[in-house]
Amino acid sequence: MSFSSDNGRERWNQKYREAPDARGTPDSFLLRAFCEYILPLFPHRGSALDLAGGAGRHAIWLAKQGWEVTLIDISETGVEQARQNAGPLASHIHFVVDDLTHFKASQTQFELGFEVVMAFFYLEQEIFSEIMNALRPGGVLVYKTHTLAQANLAGGPKNPAHLLEPGELLQLAGGLRVLHYREEVAEKATAELGARKEI
Repeated sequence: MSFSSDNGRERWNQKYREAPDARGTPDSFLLRAFCEYILPLFPHRGSALDLAGGAGRHAIWLAKQGWEVTLIDISETGVEQARQNAGPLASHIHFVVDDLTHFKASQTQFELGFEVVMAFFYLEQEIFSEIMNALRPGGVLVYKTHTLAQANLAGGPKNPAHLLEPGELLQLAGGLRVLHYREEVAEKATAELGARKEI
């Protein structure tokens, strides 16, 4: 859940210093997507990429299921917390501190692709084509973040640059086969997508 620039890095470092482990439970959408799409398609497990993974709540959960996970976040503090939170599972997680606004799927450590790419509460439209390029053929994208309706709710981001327009997530993932899509306004305003890259 981190954004770009040195200023953004320090802002997220401060947030993780002030509230370590504040988001330790994985989002329920990951659990649902895992049971309904990921496990049936990849019963023998595989590799996953966790974008803006912060303190590791999703990467660690997936590593517990036997997956090899690469976690990327702009915050050194968040990534170090993820490493500590992972404990003995840290050997199954590759921890990367990087600014995702420069993300390229063709970089050496990503060029082989992943069976699963996931992002929760992170939005950078300009790199979405690279996110999809990081998927292997047959791979699954699991994506959930805030929509514009969040601006009218308590908490959460208010900057429109970090909020999805209605239906925008479907457009960004064009070319993938949609397995699940939902927009919801409850305690948070969110859009969630499960989609598969054609083989």
